[in-house]
Amino acid sequence: MDSYGDKKMDKPKKSSGGKMSEQQKAQLKKHMGKHKDLQDLTASQMKSHRMKMMVRMRKGMSVAKAHKDIMK
Repeated sequence: MDSYGDKKMDKPKKSSGGKMSEQQKAQLKKHMGKHKDLQDLTASQMKSHRMKMMVRMRKGMSVAKAHKDIMK
């Protein structure tokens, strides 16, 4: 049995997801702005598209790859 002091807690955990970086947030905002200007999606479609984009971008996809994946 390990005691409490023996646990290694200094290593950062690697995760496949997590929070988006500030750069990713800015890219997504710019992407969604294009859709807003085009008015090609309803409000509920915009929200759905944004959420789908966020999930894929958290996994490491670029905006272009995420958008292409959604629009298949």
